[in-house]
Amino acid sequence: MFFEMFLRVLITVSSALAIILSSISVCDGQWISTPEETVFGVWDTCQKGSIQCSEEMAWLSQHMVLVRTTVSLAVVVAIFGLQLLMVSQLCEDGHSHKKWNMGSVLLVISFFLSSTGTLTYIILLKDFTGLGSFTLLFWCQFVGVFLFFLNGISGIYLSRLTA
Repeated sequence: MFFEMFLRVLITVSSALAIILSSISVCDGQWISTPEETVFGVWDTCQKGSIQCSEEMAWLSQHMVLVRTTVSLAVVVAIFGLQLLMVSQLCEDGHSHKKWNMGSVLLVISFFLSSTGTLTYIILLKDFTGLGSFTLLFWCQFVGVFLFFLNGISGIYLSRLTA
């Protein structure tokens, strides 16, 4: 009983950490910095009609909508998943097992959404960057994606063990 409760608390706290890392990363959005000190962000890659905005950068800016949408939606889905995980621990009723399962599934869905957005961002900017160009905020997003996966799968596995 103690071990199960310890794991549930650990999964919940780790999920909260993943949400914090991912939301800070998404809100700031400065994921890549090139040696020329140009920063390619999720939110402000290029303003159409700007002097520094080339045709290629305008195209890139239009396609960043997919990245913004998926990573932002991933954070929202993860928040709802975390809420279900916490409610299932606080309210021990007949439905707490289902709430825990649904919260874990929402974390896995959040993993798929955030990994899709992060990989799309990397694919869109692969011509502009190298491995050393990623900022700390990108790596926060990367760790958040990994924690979404780890917590979602661990929650589902723990739920099946205790069923």
